Amino acid sequence: MDLYAENILDHYRHPRGKKEGATGHSETNPTCGDELIINIKDRSWSGVGCAISQAAMSMLFEEMEEMSDEDIEKLSKQDIFDMLGVPIGSRRTKCALLCLHTLKNALRKSRGEEPQTWIETVEIR
Repeated sequence: MDLYAENILDHYRHPRGKKEGATGHSETNPTCGDELIINIKDRSWSGVGCAISQAAMSMLFEEMEEMSDEDIEKLSKQDIFDMLGVPIGSRRTKCALLCLHTLKNALRKSRGEEPQTWIETVEIR
């Protein structure tokens, strides 16, 4: 467990793919105000928030660099939880899933589709 916690802290302190001032689709965690901005075209992101939300985005960024849009659409909340490698309590679920919610809505927006709601994100597989 300590190894996973160290991995989260490493991603929080040294985020992969984070580009200050990135522009694109943004989402905010309604319970705490954490925010992520994802640019699908150049696969960059920016954001502010807690260690879980920022580390999850950094980890997801490493995974999504080589993924097609179709592969990204198949990602589930369990994939994010597995990637983090630590138990995520109900109070931190939205922190952990902010990256998935923002990424999938950025894809939807790029195709001219309606965004997914938070309830839909939390209920993903």
